This record gives sequence, C-alpha cells and structure tokens, in this order.
Amino acid sequence: MGKTKRRYSAKFKAQVVLEALSGEKSPGQIAKAYGIHHNSVQLWTKRFVEKAPEVFSRETTIQEYERQIRDLEQLLGKKEVEIALLKNFLGQRG
Repeated sequence: MGKTKRRYSAKFKAQVVLEALSGEKSPGQIAKAYGIHHNSVQLWTKRFVEKAPEVFSRETTIQEYERQIRDLEQLLGKKEVEIALLKNFLGQRG
C-alpha cells in the first residue's frame, strides 16, 4: 500500500516557516520536531519568501478588484440594454 499524502493547515505551515526564518534551528531540526520531511520546511520557506511581496501589495490588489468590478458592471449594463431591445423587438413582432 502507498503512503497517503498528509495535508497541513496554513497556520501550521506558517508556524514552521517562521521558526525556520528565525534561524535558531536548522530545517532538519525543525522537521524532526514537527514530524515532517525537511524538504517540506525548505519548500514552504521558499514559497513564503517568494510570496511575501504580495502581502505589501494590498493596495494594488484592491485597485485591480475595483477596476474589475467597474468593468463587470459596465458589461452588465450593456447586456441589460441588449435584453431590453430584444424584448421590445419581439414584443412588436408578436
């Protein structure tokens, strides 16, 4: 039988990564303490560091969402006009 893949919560991963970033213990020591593979510690730490700038780019993300909402509202308005025109057209012919 094969091993089942374990899933870890984001909170658990963050705790492991923060401990790894503190530099007090090696990835191997941390892995042993938490009962995980040392590659997981290294992978999670790498991912965390790569994604860290996104935490500070919140303003950009909000602006992107606001722009996307405006675009979708505009599209919705156009579709409502099209529907109204089609209903009017069909009502005149029927």
